[in-house]
Amino acid sequence: MNLLSFTVVLGLLVGTWAQPIVRRPLCDSPEAEEAALVAQDYLNAQHHHGYKYVLNQIDDIKVYAKPDGDEYDMEVDLLETDCHVLDPLPLANCTVRPKVQTAVEGDCDVVLKKVGGVLKVIAFKCKSEVSTEDLCLGCPSLLPLNNTDALDFVHASLTTFNNMTVNTTHVLLEVGRLSSQVVSGGPIFITEYVVVEGNCTEDPCVPLNDAMAARGICTAKGTIAQHSVDCKMFSTLIPIVDANSTAAADPVLPPVVHVHTHGLSHKHGHSHHKLTALHNPHQNVLLSAESAESAEVVPVVPAAAAPAADPAPAADPALAADPALAADSDSAGESLTSKEPPLFFWKRDVSAAAAAVVDAPAVQTGPVTLVPVCPGRVRFF
Repeated sequence: MNLLSFTVVLGLLVGTWAQPIVRRPLCDSPEAEEAALVAQDYLNAQHHHGYKYVLNQIDDIKVYAKPDGDEYDMEVDLLETDCHVLDPLPLANCTVRPKVQTAVEGDCDVVLKKVGGVLKVIAFKCKSEVSTEDLCLGCPSLLPLNNTDALDFVHASLTTFNNMTVNTTHVLLEVGRLSSQVVSGGPIFITEYVVVEGNCTEDPCVPLNDAMAARGICTAKGTIAQHSVDCKMFSTLIPIVDANSTAAADPVLPPVVHVHTHGLSHKHGHSHHKLTALHNPHQNVLLSAESAESAEVVPVVPAAAAPAADPAPAADPALAADPALAADSDSAGESLTSKEPPLFFWKRDVSAAAAAVVDAPAVQTGPVTLVPVCPGRVRFF
């Protein structure tokens, strides 16, 4: 081999070694689920207004092997729940807002780093939008959070609530949702807003500057002249005390939420509180606005392959006996060599009798089916 040929071969080898090694776990695998839940909790912790979000689907996941720890590049879909970010109720106990109430969907690209067995989010990009699917005629429709008429209704219903309470006056902390609905008697408002115990030493009252001040969420429905209002106060945030320690524990502080009034917020007329959009978006080159649209091409190593003892699809006796099945298998094989996955694994049905024989090879008793790597299952809708 001459020097030029050796140089070319060496260059190709170096180029191959320089490419990152990528695994593609199943989107419904425990590994992907663990990473997605870490991302979910982290994104909620960055979301200081509106409502908590819950994982709905894992769209894609790539795991890049690196010397300082694996990096997880994920796409996840989230759905808004009815739990406000100030509500200490665990996310597992929150209810996903149904479509008839105008669901809000979040779409996030997240990069996590795993060091010492611990996953941490290092970058993300998110967008959230109102779902326009399956909207029904006559159902409530969202209004901009700065809608003047709806905000007048919020203040009127809050006055009604304060008139029903004793020794405590509550003030508006944040408007959660504003909706309108046309009924037989005309249009009505349906609103959700967060209140906090007020300091009324001066007029007007202002939020009490105390981490332990009573907070709650109110739902009001009707018109300014005639309406109903129901407020649920959040459970008291009790400091965690170590029984073996004599030191006083620091109070558990709720997330900071700034007071929203008629003219000081929502100048752009958004109808929902958007997820925090960015965090270190330039820290990692794996992060894109939409990973599915990325032109990145990387070598792919599936996280799990079919067992080695399992015969290749072309050697399947059922396929050999039936030309039609063989043709279908060929077309399926072509899909596996596409430029960008989804990847598929061969899944075989093995009879109970054959499975009981330890040394006997697997016997194909049914048609060959393909199991997609991603996206994962849809948890809600």
